[in-house]
Amino acid sequence: MAKKNDWKRRDGVVYSTDNDYSYDYENDEEPDTLPPGEQHLKVQLDKKARSGKQVTLVNGFIGTEEDFKLLGKLLKSKCGVGGSVKNGEILIQGDFRNKVVEVLQKEGYNVKRVGH
Repeated sequence: MAKKNDWKRRDGVVYSTDNDYSYDYENDEEPDTLPPGEQHLKVQLDKKARSGKQVTLVNGFIGTEEDFKLLGKLLKSKCGVGGSVKNGEILIQGDFRNKVVEVLQKEGYNVKRVGH
């Protein structure tokens, strides 16, 4: 199987005469997960582009995708509802801002409630 050529990601490289050259992509590594005390998470209510249904959004997490998904799973189970983790946001179905803030503070996160 041929290797996909990601030439669009090679910013600043024009040409190399080295046959064994392998481009080093920047930002390929996920950042290490910061401890909960150093995280600054924002919790807000959103209903845009969701057919009028409300979701609680949590964003601002810095860390690996796996740790982010674990945090999303914790919040969904504590609230007893569904949701998803994608595009750097945790979506919890329904208005659970107070419950999410409470759970995150118990876990040691710095939480700010945005909006009403």
